[in-house]
Formats: sequence, C-alpha cells, structure tokens
Amino acid sequence: MTGPPASGTDLDDLAARLRTDLGADAVFEDPETKYGGDYAVPGVPGLGFILALPHDVEGVQATLRLAHATGTAVVPRGAGSGLSGGASAGEGCIVLGLERLTAIREIDPIDEVAVVEPGVITADLSAALAPHGFFYAPDPASATLSSIGGNIATNAGGLHCAKYGVTRESVLALDVVLADGTFLRTGHRSIKGVTGLDLTQLLVGSEGTLAVVVAATLRIHPVPVARRTVLARFPSTTAAAAAVGAISRSPVRPAATELMDAGTLQDIDERTGAGISQGATAVLLIELDGYGIEDQTRDLTAALTAAGAEMTVIEDGTEAERLWELRRSARGSGAGRFRLGEDVAVPKSRLAEAYAELEAIGRAHGIRASAVAHAGDGNLHPALSLPRGEHDAAAELPAPILAAADDMVRAALALGGTISGEHGIGTAKQGWLDLELSDVSRDLQRRLKDVFDPTGILNPGKGL
Repeated sequence: MTGPPASGTDLDDLAARLRTDLGADAVFEDPETKYGGDYAVPGVPGLGFILALPHDVEGVQATLRLAHATGTAVVPRGAGSGLSGGASAGEGCIVLGLERLTAIREIDPIDEVAVVEPGVITADLSAALAPHGFFYAPDPASATLSSIGGNIATNAGGLHCAKYGVTRESVLALDVVLADGTFLRTGHRSIKGVTGLDLTQLLVGSEGTLAVVVAATLRIHPVPVARRTVLARFPSTTAAAAAVGAISRSPVRPAATELMDAGTLQDIDERTGAGISQGATAVLLIELDGYGIEDQTRDLTAALTAAGAEMTVIEDGTEAERLWELRRSARGSGAGRFRLGEDVAVPKSRLAEAYAELEAIGRAHGIRASAVAHAGDGNLHPALSLPRGEHDAAAELPAPILAAADDMVRAALALGGTISGEHGIGTAKQGWLDLELSDVSRDLQRRLKDVFDPTGILNPGKGL
C-alpha cells in the first residue's frame, strides 16, 4: 500500500526533484483543472497534485523511480477523454501525462504493423497510415481526441469492433514502465507467438494499475477497396434490435452496425436540427466494406427488408459522412438536464430484451431513458436524464437516475452481459464489480496487482 499522500513541502520537494530529472518545462505544481480528471470525473479546483509531462521514455522512468522511492501515488493520463473516472487525480499524487510522447516510430505495410508512442491521437494514426493504403481499425467515438495509450489502458472499442475487434485485437506488443521505473517489453512483432504467459493482453485494459505504456506495436489493415453506408428504419426499437439477428443469419458481416432508438434520434434533432427522427421509429446505420460491395448490399437488403426495414442505400459520400458524424455525437450534450451516460453490453441475441428492460426502467423511475448501441457486438450506451432546474446543483445526480443506472447494470448481467463494454471501471463502476466477479477472481487479480506494483502506487483506487 502507498504511504500518506504528499502535501505542502513534500510536494514542493517532489516537484524540485522531478525538475532536476525531467527539466523545468515538464513539471507543474499548479496545473490546469482539466488535468485532475476526465470526462466522467472533472478535476477539482485547488486539489494539490503535481503534473509531470515527460518528453521521453527516460522521463517516464525517472518519474516512476522517484514515486516508488517516496511512496507517492501516480495517476497515468492520456488525453483525458475517458468516461469512468480512471484518470482522476488524488490529493498529493503525481499525474503522469503521456501527451508529449507522440512519435509514430514506424509504419510497415509488409508486416502490417505500426509502432507508436502512447500520446498519438487515434484519428491522427489513421491519417498517417492513409498514404500507405492502411488504417487503424479501433475507432472510439472520441477518435479525434483519445490517445492510443488511453485506448490501450481501457481496451477501448468503437464502431468497427464487431468486424475488426476492440483495441486488444490490434495490440501485438507493448513497451511499458513498471512501478519502480523498470523498462519491460512484452509480446512480439509477428502475428503468431505463444512464448510464455501473455503479458501484453494482461496489460491491455488494466487502466494504468499495472504499468505505464510508453510504446505499442499495433496491427494495421489495408484500406477497404469500397465502403457503403446503408440506413435501415424500423417501426420500433424492438424491431430494429431484433433485426440484428437477421444480419447474423445472413452471409454479410458489416464493418459497423449502429442502433439509434427513437429517443436518441429525437435528442440528435433537438441539438442539431438534422431532422432524422420520425416518431417512434428507430434506425440501424450500417457500413459495409471490402470486395463484392454490391453482393453485400443485395444480401443485407434482403435480410433487413424481410425483418421489416425500410432501406436507404446512401450513395452520396458527403451524406454518409454526415450520418456517421451524427452517430458519433449521438450521446448528447446534456444541456439543461441531469444526464448520466452508461456503458453495458449483452450478447447481441439479447439486444431486444435489453432495450425492453431499458424502456421499463425509464417508466419505473420517471426518467427519460434511451440508448445508442454498437448493435453488432451488443454494446449499449444508455442515456438517463431528467430536467434540471435553474438552481439545481449540476454535479449532484438525482436519486431516480442513479437507481435507474443500477437497474440497467443488473439487467445487463441478468441477460448474460457485463457491467462495462468499453469504458472501463475507473472509479465510476467499482460498486458493481462484486456482481460480476467472484471472490476468487477478485483475489487473484489483486495478487497480480501486488506482483506488478508491490507498493500500490499506480493509479490507486481505480479498476479493482
């Protein structure tokens, strides 16, 4: 366990020692509030912590050596786009920002890999790959903001997971720094490799509690020869969710299958004036890619028409991009309302039941409940909201929203799902861990944590 948090003169001394190792421009004793949290847990004004922004791997090692020697907690931080409180600072800690480690070290089209540092922004990687005819498949909705290191820490998902997999499926090897500053390289450059225990996959999704990622060897994919967007509208959310099964039974495997229910479409229209909602109807927004695009379109159209869809094939690339941008921003701003965004997943065969449960939960608690979903892999993002009065405290969520979130998480588990599909546990979901993980599982994971981080300085209070 860590010792008491550093404060006052201790922080001043730590900052001075860090400046000696990292340089004066890499250490901040009064950092901006944004560095104290992420999208889910905003930074707290006046919270005492040190921000370290090293320029290189050696700077990361120096920071962790000092933290290890002094028993100071370290919170690794990417771009701060997380939604579970995994990057929230504690008083007296060192926030270790990786945003300056932005090198794309290598792009190799023959081996189909890219070697990158953790501060590289997700969308920037695909932009760098494009001239080589390749792209990076994981694409969270925050792709223009989120960093590769943060995505690895949370095993981030995105729109194309059903076909290409989540971040884990794209990580072959990692360079990491352990809690005491030791450098470790895991994994391999080759696609195959079974030597020893798979430490790479253990570290992916560990939320900065086991080690700090300083470089990653990633799988990349050739840009598809063709892409096509299809919009399928259904008379109800239940019908749209059930139609996901029709896609599974067809020979088509879309690159993305996104479900937006009536409440989500209404929310989009309220914010953007896009005019895509039509009463109680819901839509599946689908992307096909690869060879045989006409054959894929024909088979998809047949499957979804039989399931009750009204089909529109989007031939205009600009219109297709507009629809996908609306989808990426479909979770809403929350302006004028108390709003909680959730993240659960169920087997896609139970997707219709999950939406039915969400509707019932909304009625039971008297709240607005809607969800956008990565329907191709059963990952739902429920939005739970209530109007907020002019004098209501914005930070305090009303009890009905919290109770509805609890019911939705439990419903997902009852349907064979999980409490978190892609956002991680952080601080936001710790209260539900015992519902999913057995005592044996949690004890084993805590012991693994002790092996990697015996003094408990890495992101304490997060994940497990």
